[in-house]
Amino acid sequence: MYKPITGTLGFILSPDKQKILMVHRIHRSDDDQLGKYNGLGGKLEHNEDIASGMMREIHEEAGIECTKMSLRGTINWTGFGPKGEDWLGFIFLIEEFTGTPFTKNEEGPLEWVDIDKLGELPMWEGDKYFLPLVFDDDPRIFHGYMPYDGDKPLSWDFHRL
Repeated sequence: MYKPITGTLGFILSPDKQKILMVHRIHRSDDDQLGKYNGLGGKLEHNEDIASGMMREIHEEAGIECTKMSLRGTINWTGFGPKGEDWLGFIFLIEEFTGTPFTKNEEGPLEWVDIDKLGELPMWEGDKYFLPLVFDDDPRIFHGYMPYDGDKPLSWDFHRL
């Protein structure tokens, strides 16, 4: 039976819309994502909806309040990471926020990165397939499937309707 972990992943735009706030996960030696850059997010709690979960994670990890965000897509990651977990992820673009972002959190430093330089960072290999869809001008939500074998994506398929 398929029982994925439900999570959120958010990419926070800078006020000038040129950069994204990323976490460089270097603080915990037991982190499955050690050394990688990623957006902010995490597991959904049993008593919240997807948007509330995203807003909570952004507040916990960056210290800011989302005032405008959009769901850009969903991804079904199966066999993901060293534990081979199944994840159902909801991918958001945070377009406006209030407050000043933290400079670091428990996972690592938070860094503003130029959108066009994201591909140069150490990230999950599969991120290069869906990240362009997060930032493009197509208003339709994408729905993707990306099975993994540990750290390697096996394929990528998505639809926009």
